[in-house]
Amino acid sequence: MTATGLESGDPFGGDYPHLHHVKVIGQSDDLLAAVRRAVAPHAPSLPDSAFSVRPSRAGNYHAVTCSLMVESDDQLRAVYAAVSHIEGVILCL
Repeated sequence: MTATGLESGDPFGGDYPHLHHVKVIGQSDDLLAAVRRAVAPHAPSLPDSAFSVRPSRAGNYHAVTCSLMVESDDQLRAVYAAVSHIEGVILCL
């Protein structure tokens, strides 16, 4: 498994376009803003409602979910690559 939780070289599969939910878990001070910046080049017209954030019970981590309409494997891989490079990110699902 890679840092994104996906097998390297393994196609994401599925029919396109489809609604996909990317979850990013990390310790960044402003993880939501970092995820927005990372996703924007790959899905530039996402509304604020496409993003949600939730703190962990102890408040040590945050989970950001981004819901976007994905057009291709390449686009989805690019989104996962971008969010996995955010400083403080522990896991991308």
